Amino acid sequence: MAEDIELIEQDEQDLYEHLRIVVDKGQSLLRIDKFLMHRVENASRNRIQNAIDLGNVLVNDKVIKSSYKVKPADVISVVLPHPPRDTEVYPEDIPINIAYEDDDVLIVNKEPGMVVHPGYNNYTGTLVNALVHHFQQLPTMPGNDGRPGLIHRIDKDTSGLLVISKNERSMSYLAKQFFDHTIYRKYIALVWGDVAEDGTVTGYIGRSHSDRRVMSVYDDEEKGKWSVTHYKVLERLGYVTLIECQLETGRTHQIRAHMKHIGHPLFSDATYGGDKILKGTVFTKYKQFVDNCFALMPRQALHAQSLGFKHPAQKKQVSFEAPLPADFVAVLEKWRKYVATANHDNL
Repeated sequence: MAEDIELIEQDEQDLYEHLRIVVDKGQSLLRIDKFLMHRVENASRNRIQNAIDLGNVLVNDKVIKSSYKVKPADVISVVLPHPPRDTEVYPEDIPINIAYEDDDVLIVNKEPGMVVHPGYNNYTGTLVNALVHHFQQLPTMPGNDGRPGLIHRIDKDTSGLLVISKNERSMSYLAKQFFDHTIYRKYIALVWGDVAEDGTVTGYIGRSHSDRRVMSVYDDEEKGKWSVTHYKVLERLGYVTLIECQLETGRTHQIRAHMKHIGHPLFSDATYGGDKILKGTVFTKYKQFVDNCFALMPRQALHAQSLGFKHPAQKKQVSFEAPLPADFVAVLEKWRKYVATANHDNL
């Protein structure tokens, strides 16, 4: 196909054109969502359909539906409420907590509150900005511009371990392991409620229809990507439970969405409803106790504790662990004291 595809930035508009496609004269009639799937990098059909539903895809300057059939010489525009950015990442002298480093890999223990890679509203101050400052010539994967060295990520307010590739060989070797789901990843989470027993959550994770910032779990493969989380109870603390989660897949917000799905949102997770008192008493003293816990840890109680993989050069299994950060430890200690006091009062 010989479509004319160009990136354009327009100033002083409410919507900015990110992509323009002039359809080839020989193009046969085809639904626009199918057409765009093969022309927009890293875009699933769900993502394209959502963009169309939100009015972000125009044909000949008009909003259309997903069922619209593309015709020869149509002009398709993808417009968004923010200007496009270049993909260059600018180095910033930001401290990095390095847990391990050799010629091939870097293991970072990410602090909570740090965004992993640049994106809308977070173009500076990210882990990638720091990596570009500290290291030269980090590799990138096709379609992963602006994210040098990254093979995976964890959420801004999740703490813990990330592996960074320092060369092309390492990146390809580790990316294959992530694709094959042979990377070992264990998270520690504090969730609301008394988790009855160990278990596994499965389902198709996709964007919520009511809130695009939230991921939901569906039983329809058309609505998301397959996901599997195994969880195990570590400690029961009355109205909350400390659990260990082992990932088979690595979907966006996977643990957060899965635990909400089974009725146990992560403690202090504002996005998934965990920043409210979901279990407990009606006493003012208890409400003050929980509010104090939220103040100590104003983020989801989730930590990427363990990471294991086959080393790209050594060709042997290696594993790493990161201790719980101070805010997580402080909240756990408060709950342990609360439970101990409550048990003592009931004697």
